[in-house]
Amino acid sequence: MDGAVRRRRPRDPDGEGLTMPTRGISLRRRARSTGGKLLRRLHLLPGGMPDGIGEDEALQHATLDGEVLVYFPDTTDSLYQLRSWYGPLHELHRAQGVTIVCMDSRTAAVLRDEVEMPVVVIALEATLDAIILRSGIKLVLYVNYNALNSAALRSRSAIHVSLLHGDSDKVVSVSNQIKAYDYSFVAGQAAIDRLERYTSLFDAPARCIPVGRPSQDTDRTAIAPRSDPRRTVLYAPTWEGGEASAAYSSLLSHGPTAVRSMLEAGLRVIYRPHPLTGVRVAGFGTGDQELRELLSHDPLGTVSEGRPLQQDFEDADLLLCDVSAVANDWLPTGRPLIITRTGDPLSSHAATALLRTAPRLDVHSAGTAGALAALLIEKDPGRDERLELVEYYLGDITPGSSLERFLEACRRLSSRRDEMWERISRQDLPAAPGSGA
Repeated sequence: MDGAVRRRRPRDPDGEGLTMPTRGISLRRRARSTGGKLLRRLHLLPGGMPDGIGEDEALQHATLDGEVLVYFPDTTDSLYQLRSWYGPLHELHRAQGVTIVCMDSRTAAVLRDEVEMPVVVIALEATLDAIILRSGIKLVLYVNYNALNSAALRSRSAIHVSLLHGDSDKVVSVSNQIKAYDYSFVAGQAAIDRLERYTSLFDAPARCIPVGRPSQDTDRTAIAPRSDPRRTVLYAPTWEGGEASAAYSSLLSHGPTAVRSMLEAGLRVIYRPHPLTGVRVAGFGTGDQELRELLSHDPLGTVSEGRPLQQDFEDADLLLCDVSAVANDWLPTGRPLIITRTGDPLSSHAATALLRTAPRLDVHSAGTAGALAALLIEKDPGRDERLELVEYYLGDITPGSSLERFLEACRRLSSRRDEMWERISRQDLPAAPGSGA
């Protein structure tokens, strides 16, 4: 047919044929396609947009090793979300085999330097769907709710599991997007109760599997003993959020006033900026630079750069943070914390017990942060109540137990996938001659 596409012509209600020109590749469309390829090759795409420079052609007849695929279509800005799972994923790779699939070649290049797992770049949904089926992939794991995850969610031959990247009372923890995944691995009972309370038409006890925080078992890097005896506050604000309802960051509203208050109270301050600060709202990037500048001129100020979170925990007597996963991860230290209350009227949260237990710092009270922090470091009346919440939020924190729960859950779901896919495959077979089907 010389490359032409023969199409059925639509007809009008009177039965007269209507002539419709075939949709050729116009000069404008060719120019747009060529321009897009050039932008991708030159890495000139807007921030947050994957370049789509895939290895699809080389993967046309390939299969992936192992039983598990981690789908990560994001750019390097969001790599911190996947990095929080490196340790558990390496253990899972040893047990079942894991391949990471990206949509961005720049992200894949970084990953290949950081992980000991296969990494491939797939740009086309057709390539992805075919290679999942052809490879017999049993589980597809996701560390966020990126809308681009839908490319992998098309596959019906695998079980799809949401991991996310931390448990918190942020509204994203009860997003309706959770319903797109077959199962969700959550930290503890608090996450299940939160979903039951704030999400409609979702059976949280049936579709959520508590695994704790397995990275706390695998990422036990060498932590230096605390060397500075001065009273120290770790200030770890979250980023500005992806939408108005998730605007929890205190960096601009509380940050400068609270930090000055703590420095004036004689408290050492470690500032740990969120890796996405300023990505969506430039003003937060400016606020981050200003806070760094403030701390650089005070002998009590420190900016945490390239340090493990556990090291910052080790060096601090108290945590000042926003509604975020950092608050929950701090609980096993047994030390006090203060959680800010956002002043944004559009922001909402999915509160559980910790937000009712921990002292809250309003915008108008930011100037009292130093006095409050000093008081709680000296006398911590909420300690016993917080310690009772550790298992509720994180499950059994005995070393190794969370990792084992994670690996066991993956084994169990892989077996369930085999049973499910065998049943579906039998139904897909053509009916035998004379069967009457």
